[in-house]
Amino acid sequence: MDQYYGTGRRKSAVARVFLRSGNGRITVNGRDFQDYFRGILVGVQALEPLKATNTAGRYDAVITVAGGGSSGQADAIKLGVARALLRVDPNFRTTLKQGGYLSRDQRIVERKKYGLKKARKAPQYSKR
Repeated sequence: MDQYYGTGRRKSAVARVFLRSGNGRITVNGRDFQDYFRGILVGVQALEPLKATNTAGRYDAVITVAGGGSSGQADAIKLGVARALLRVDPNFRTTLKQGGYLSRDQRIVERKKYGLKKARKAPQYSKR
């Protein structure tokens, strides 16, 4: 049985995606995909690379994701699925590249600085 692997990262979330030939069953951390991302629209976008390459019903995906929130995890899964699909067929590169699925979004939260309330927000200034 062939298995293809892809890693995706976004914010502080890391997703490990394993694609195996099957009938389209997707599990995230041992739970069903719909159950894991219940009511979150970003979760649906995580499977866009499969739709773009017309491989939606051909592969089962076993995904483990850790860290971050639901939005970061969904984007990490999207990148992991796209990278795994590249291992399936390198000819998918142009389709995935045009859709923007292969670029890692490197924006992360800026750290808090001392003397400030947040990364850039200063305490209220009082003249007297």
